[in-house]
Amino acid sequence: MNLLRVLATVSGMTMVSRVTGLVRENLMARIFGASVATDAFFVAFRIPNLLRRLFAEGAFSQAFVPILGEFKAQRSADETRALVDHVATVLTWVLLAVTLVGIVATPAVVWLLAGGLKSDRCGIATASGVVDDGFDLAVLLTRFMFPYIALIGLVAGASAILNTWRRFAVPAFTPVLLNLSFIACSLFVAPHVDPPVLALALAVVIGGIAQLAFQIPALVRVGMLPRIGFGLKIAFADPGVRRVLKQMVPATFAVSIAQISLIINTNIASRLACGSVSWITYADRLMEFPTALLGVALGTVLLPSLSSANAEGRTDEVSDLLDWGMRLSFLLALPSSLGLWLLAEPLTATLFHYGKFTALDVAATQHAVTAYGVGLIGLILVKILAPGFYARQDIRTPVKIGVVVLVGTQLMNLLFVPMFAHAGLALAIGLGACVNAAMLFVGLRVRGVYRPKAGWPGFAARLTLALVALGLFLAWSGTRFDWIALRAEPGHRIVALAAIVAGGTSIYFVALFVAGMRPRHFRRGT
Repeated sequence: MNLLRVLATVSGMTMVSRVTGLVRENLMARIFGASVATDAFFVAFRIPNLLRRLFAEGAFSQAFVPILGEFKAQRSADETRALVDHVATVLTWVLLAVTLVGIVATPAVVWLLAGGLKSDRCGIATASGVVDDGFDLAVLLTRFMFPYIALIGLVAGASAILNTWRRFAVPAFTPVLLNLSFIACSLFVAPHVDPPVLALALAVVIGGIAQLAFQIPALVRVGMLPRIGFGLKIAFADPGVRRVLKQMVPATFAVSIAQISLIINTNIASRLACGSVSWITYADRLMEFPTALLGVALGTVLLPSLSSANAEGRTDEVSDLLDWGMRLSFLLALPSSLGLWLLAEPLTATLFHYGKFTALDVAATQHAVTAYGVGLIGLILVKILAPGFYARQDIRTPVKIGVVVLVGTQLMNLLFVPMFAHAGLALAIGLGACVNAAMLFVGLRVRGVYRPKAGWPGFAARLTLALVALGLFLAWSGTRFDWIALRAEPGHRIVALAAIVAGGTSIYFVALFVAGMRPRHFRRGT
């Protein structure tokens, strides 16, 4: 299997998802702006997303994929099928229980995540009056969206199965459906509900249902549609399920470290200027574009291949796969980082500066985007290096590293937030990710899992040359226009930004080619 081709497929599907995601964010910024109402929604949406990452998509995938890959390679089809059925049964009932408990405990959960919303410094105007603060609205939205955790948890289970069977395209495309649901509800439902932000909560639930339904035909085609039963006792007795659960305990703790950091940061943002949570969230969307296209896509492709190579004792291939992933990361993440840093204002203004999204919102979001650009390489490398441990079913090491990073990130918050307000949170996250990546790298080297291949000095020299050329072009071109004033001519603003991005991309890759770098250097099979 040509991994570069597979990566291109996954990244292409992810590109569709991110483009529709930017359309979604553009509409949300235009229709809802950045206010205490959008802060309430983003807080509410983070809660099921947090639990999704904690129990399903993150910890579950890290524990399940390596063991499922081992069963697929070394056990019979019947044993593999039984493992899938039993794991799906346990996952389904646990997710339903978490959903019900979450609905009841929503006020406490919202208070822990964003207690700053419970204040009278910002009011929410509605047709029927004024809500005193964003807290009550966040509680209402959270309760409405809590079923999403069960839906998206099952989607994560289906994605883990399909990725193990090398059917990467369907899971990569699935998030598009959530974006389409957001777009439709923003356009056609928001004008008819009060407050309009309630339409976004409906979009989340509809999107979750659509994503789950979309995975089912693909599971049928590979013969792995789970049969969910009521016999939890039988499912828990399966040795394979016990192994998955045993791995999920440290995996959940590993993922929870990042989520604890997110909770703290959200709570801090909720106590800053009104709109701070929204500014950070809009900046997140821009940061997640390259992170998903490269980091998430590479991690998705690498984990099954690393797990298979590790299960079969092919240690050299494990090292080679990590080396390939790191080179691709540097090749594509560093220019993306430069783009976020030098084009923060053009990107923010072109994508969001419409309707209720003001020039103040542009400036505030721009600062967070610039801060994220500093640490983008770390955010991406973590997604490449961590699978090197997960494939070995070693989750404890990333947990220990994560604890150190959590403490370090919060210490940086103490320094950066007084200096840069909400942008300080983004800067601390990015620098914390760089520390995380460095520690993961050292851990893999010390264990002998990763051994760098020859050619890194030459690669670094060629890359530096291309980055200098790109940086000079972006620094010059990004200041040629008054991006705020161009709000009256959105077509001109879009064309100008597209020309700058196209020009920068051309300059970067031409410089790499002149320096002697060729596509064949990044081909990789498995």
